Amino acid sequence: MRCEVVAVGTELLLGQIVDTNSAWIGEQLALVGIDSHFQTKVGDNLDRIVAALRGSLERSEAVIVCGGLGPTHDDITRSALAAVMGVELRRDPEVADAIRHMFESRGRAMPGNNLLQADVPEGATVIEQRRGTAPGLICPMGDQVLYAVPGVPHEMREMMERAILPDLRRRAGATATILSRTLRTWGDSESGLAERLADRIAELDERGNPTLAFLASGIEGLKVRITAKGPDEAGCREVLAYEEHVIRQLLGELVFGTDDETMEVAVGALLDAQGLRLGLAESLTGGMIGSRLTATPGASAWFRGSVVAYASDVKFEVLGVPEGPVVTAEAAEAMAAGACRVLGADVGLAVTGVAGPAEQDGERPGTVFVGLSRDSGTESVRLQLPGDRDRVREFATITALDLLRHRLLSRRA
Repeated sequence: MRCEVVAVGTELLLGQIVDTNSAWIGEQLALVGIDSHFQTKVGDNLDRIVAALRGSLERSEAVIVCGGLGPTHDDITRSALAAVMGVELRRDPEVADAIRHMFESRGRAMPGNNLLQADVPEGATVIEQRRGTAPGLICPMGDQVLYAVPGVPHEMREMMERAILPDLRRRAGATATILSRTLRTWGDSESGLAERLADRIAELDERGNPTLAFLASGIEGLKVRITAKGPDEAGCREVLAYEEHVIRQLLGELVFGTDDETMEVAVGALLDAQGLRLGLAESLTGGMIGSRLTATPGASAWFRGSVVAYASDVKFEVLGVPEGPVVTAEAAEAMAAGACRVLGADVGLAVTGVAGPAEQDGERPGTVFVGLSRDSGTESVRLQLPGDRDRVREFATITALDLLRHRLLSRRA
């Protein structure tokens, strides 16, 4: 079965909103074995939406329409669906009651135009809305089907997982199970990972199952996704476990986590296992590292806190950095040692550098020094990071944590 995605909204064409919904839907379709060869964006114009839907139905058996289900004058997806189906819209009293109840439960008066969201094309099935007001729709057209979901991401994803993906699999007669596992890495480029795994990829390409794919995810690391297809879940998990073992053998310590395991989770687990407490001194990153660490459940067991020493005099007076240039290896090491002393930590991690746009202390933008202090002494690493100000700060955050991870792994060994 082939399924296309049509994203509705003039704001998508103007670049005011990035269409992350279509990307997510495409990924989910791939995971359940549904082919998706086209994705379309169309503005809030009835004739153009109708044309886009008809064009998609000429190529595919199923179409998922995302957006345009709200209560305002430019939310016309329902009318477009009815036009393509050749039917009228009808007001569904159960949906209308559900919308009224939602507003009443929140102590709010319901604007009358919200009832437009209860208009349903004849012959369509309503997908219950559990997080907002706009219901989704399943619109059968003989052997083909149109689906409609809201553009709000968390509403769309819930409907996709609960109703649309199962319905697509049923219509496709899918009996196989498809599961994926993602290995998160840091320390090599996407092309570098591909080179390390080239022989394995060639071998898997011949076999066809499982498959490997790469996904660059910025501050979340470079991801290697393993996808396995099999007759049942147990068989897929067995294939995934074996392939994960093979990939870890090939990539070694570049792999820091699996699936949702972030760099800070990996670092926290190592600190906790070794009974160590971490203190931070952040200049360039301005609290970004501390924010990520405190978002980790159980962080209070191993994270003491962070000194955000952005101004030079704070580095001198609070952390004990010798007066002089602050974008240096010596300053980073002094900051790390100061974090241990001020915060009562066993391990100190510090970041100083130049995010840009101007040079500082004779160093060009992207220059970052990471300092580390522990019982064996202090050290620092100089980095030259790419990108604009935001990317430099993000890359500095994950790279500093990765340096700490590697040192903790060597300490454990």
